[in-house]
Amino acid sequence: MTAEGFVAALLADAGDEDWPSRVPNRLDTVLAALSRPARAGVHTAVAALETYAVLRTGRRLAALDPDERESVLGSLAARPRLVPLLDVLKVPVMLAAGTERMPAAPVSATAPEDPPLDCTPAQEWPTRSTADVVVVGSGAGGAVAARTFALAGLDVVVLEEGEHHSTASFGRRAPLDRFTELYRDGGATVAVGNPPLLLPVGRAVGGTTVVNSGTCYRTPDHVLARWSQEYGFGLAEGFGPLLDEIERTLRVATQPLDVLGNNGLLALAGADRLGWRARPLRRNAPGCKGSCQCVVGCPTGAKQSVQLSVLPDACAAGARIVTGARVRRILLDHDAPGAPRAAGVQVRRPDGSELEILAPLVVTAAGALQSPPLLRRSGLGGHPRLGRNLSVHPATSVAGRFAEPVTAWQGVLQSVGVEELHARGVLIEATASPPGLGSFVLPGLGRELRRELEDMDHLATLGAMIADRPSGRVQGRERTLVRYDLDPRDGNRLMTAVRAMGRLLFAAGAEEVLTGVPFSPRARSLDELDAQLTSVNARNLHLSAFHPTGTAAAGADAERAPTDPEGRLRGVRGVLVVDGSVLPSCPEVNPQLSIMAAALAIAETCLEREGGPAAR
Repeated sequence: MTAEGFVAALLADAGDEDWPSRVPNRLDTVLAALSRPARAGVHTAVAALETYAVLRTGRRLAALDPDERESVLGSLAARPRLVPLLDVLKVPVMLAAGTERMPAAPVSATAPEDPPLDCTPAQEWPTRSTADVVVVGSGAGGAVAARTFALAGLDVVVLEEGEHHSTASFGRRAPLDRFTELYRDGGATVAVGNPPLLLPVGRAVGGTTVVNSGTCYRTPDHVLARWSQEYGFGLAEGFGPLLDEIERTLRVATQPLDVLGNNGLLALAGADRLGWRARPLRRNAPGCKGSCQCVVGCPTGAKQSVQLSVLPDACAAGARIVTGARVRRILLDHDAPGAPRAAGVQVRRPDGSELEILAPLVVTAAGALQSPPLLRRSGLGGHPRLGRNLSVHPATSVAGRFAEPVTAWQGVLQSVGVEELHARGVLIEATASPPGLGSFVLPGLGRELRRELEDMDHLATLGAMIADRPSGRVQGRERTLVRYDLDPRDGNRLMTAVRAMGRLLFAAGAEEVLTGVPFSPRARSLDELDAQLTSVNARNLHLSAFHPTGTAAAGADAERAPTDPEGRLRGVRGVLVVDGSVLPSCPEVNPQLSIMAAALAIAETCLEREGGPAAR
């Protein structure tokens, strides 16, 4: 794609600085990492803008002078229906511009050495091998299951579609270079619906724990009670000691004030003035240096994602990890009486060749978006609720402009939790990110957008996620298609969140609030914000989503739950589900601890009740 003219128009490039001219090449890198449909959509939209410029001026954007490009963009922005579409196009450009305008220097010349892992690329793994247990996925649930079975003396092989990335490699590269490698489809996974939601998920050894914020909330007691009493997921009753164990493993502790950064301190100040409950978050990042790069791999090794905290124990006990391994299907033995029995997995290497690992127990931990397609490819997708019941924590962001510099990207990325509205299903978290990598979209086009970029260091950002009604489903066999329609109740919760975040920022001293609403992006007082939001609904916001769960939910009702109360997939013997898909409903908090506790409970129950795969 030739994007020079489009980028020059969007960033008001007048040739007075070098960095805008480097953005098109960086944009090509971003687009190359996207899925084919997403990439084609961007190309088509840019081509349409170029056609419009030719029809209006007789020349392409690159041939226009800055004033002419500004005029073209202004004529498009004057059409309200186009503004949200133009904002979508800004997202990949902001990713590229953030890196070129503010390239990140290495955090440390002497990154700590990671604990050893036994990793083998799929192309070096034998074409046929055996194991006691195969774990599909190396994220939160898969890592815990692998460690549990390995410590019990079983021969465990973990299969990971992504690659292994070291802490040292994170410190050597700019954030955007890591972003495109560490996320599936370059971070552009989308839930199609009304409205569409960006739903980024990680793909690497360690799964999404490598790229999450490090926030560690325990599963709320009322959620555990609901899972046990309403859904019959009895293992939830024993989560307390398991959560304790997981917290010890991850070294979870409250983040100290001295590394929060101004973004978190402003959130605490605003909450204090309002009398709202707020506190520094508990995180799995002892010794955090406040580099604000959690979402692209911690470059200091402070964040204890599972490739640093859980998988090393698994490997020390004998587990092996195969990287670049896409599991095509679970192999089944239909000859034994009764339901079919798991016999292993068939795996595709990056070069297209295949290998088989034979095992009597297969543990599915590919994530709530990838486990249902895998089970369908394996002939195990017959349960009518498989892939349904998807919760995603719909989320939105608001920014406040302050008179003094905030420099939000210096400090903890997700630093403070504001829990005043949590009982109403709204959790606010002070969340910043390296420039361009956040979910907040700056307002404006051309010169207005350029001014916003130049003034980014005066912005503080808050994000809110809501406890949703499961309103989505995962379709497909070969490629995942996610559908999600926002429930009206959840739309109201998002609007409540925007008002609350605006109020918090004004209380902290913000001069204006940037709402994230394309046609009403600024408010300079709380009254003005309230007036603007009367004509806005949640579908007008810039929405994203995180933490997919529930698509192979565990429960006692065989008609509602694809997985039984002990995590065993119904209709087959020897298949466990231990990722976020097994959670019966929205966990209402960042779910890493919940997923890890569930995986520990399921794996230990399998060992206790059945003696492991050999007895199955």
